[in-house]
Amino acid sequence: MPELTRDEVLKIERIGEVAEKLREQLRKKVVGLETVIDDLLVAVFAQGHVLLVGVPGLAKTLLVSSISQLLSLDFRRIQFTPDLMPADITGAELLAPDPVTNERRFLFVKGPIFANIVLADEINRTPPKTQAALMEAMEERQVSSGGRKYPLDRPFLVLATQNPIEQEGTYPLPIAQLDRFMFMTNVEYPTPKEEYEIVRLTTSGYDARLEPLVTKQEILDLHAIVRKVELREEVIRYAMDIVRRSRVRTDAAPPFVREWLQWGAGPRATQFLLTGAKARALLRGRPDAKPGDVRAVALPVLRHRILPSYHAEAEGVAPDDIVHELLETTPAPDRRTPVAKKSFLSSIFG
Repeated sequence: MPELTRDEVLKIERIGEVAEKLREQLRKKVVGLETVIDDLLVAVFAQGHVLLVGVPGLAKTLLVSSISQLLSLDFRRIQFTPDLMPADITGAELLAPDPVTNERRFLFVKGPIFANIVLADEINRTPPKTQAALMEAMEERQVSSGGRKYPLDRPFLVLATQNPIEQEGTYPLPIAQLDRFMFMTNVEYPTPKEEYEIVRLTTSGYDARLEPLVTKQEILDLHAIVRKVELREEVIRYAMDIVRRSRVRTDAAPPFVREWLQWGAGPRATQFLLTGAKARALLRGRPDAKPGDVRAVALPVLRHRILPSYHAEAEGVAPDDIVHELLETTPAPDRRTPVAKKSFLSSIFG
């Protein structure tokens, strides 16, 4: 792994200060959602897509558009509906006169996917055919049309929303598409104090102005630096142990995993754990990722990559419970002694 130069170390220290300013600016527009903000910032600098799960009215769209503005990134919002076609997202070949020769020929007209940050609103309300077109853009960072490939501008991030309550008329995302999302982040209801502040601000004439703090080129430069953030072997082994212990059909799986899971996480989970840990360290002005960074991103990385068994669902055991138990029971380089707190699952299995 290439070593960081002195100039890059100074940039990392600076980005820690800039990240705090980003959070301060976002607080002018968005009340609460600190964990969601942290996940989104980590994903932006780790070049990962995010699935935001929460009921309507929790400021998901406002948060995403505000982050785009602060980072000087082009933003587009796509409302997903059952009649949405792939060309409505990617663009299409249209017959039009050539501006030079005036001869009629096919020209590719770019769709709303050609942006730096794309908000896929209610992503599960569109058919699989359209979701497949989006999946190519998410994975390959390109669009195919008329036998040609069109690269998307960098950085490119899909931040999708999904309503956890309404299931009628929706199309559940296939596992392959869920796996393309670096994070699945739950957007919870505000606390009483936060809700009071939301109501007070939104029913008054308050209008916060946001000024860009980072340029697009700076973000691209930082993407290269994230790759060079130090990863000690013990941190890599720790992330691997967490993921491998989630796999039911391996010797590493503990009893609660065999009982509560049908399927565990794949190698992409380990990759995202480590990339997310690197980006989190960067946002805190540190040139090396620590085991605590891995634990901090484990829940949004793993909760949509493990499949609970029918027994788990019947007993009310959620994916988050299983991830917490994995973190509690996996030996960590910075935690040599067993965790004293007895969790929900360990109380069942003794």
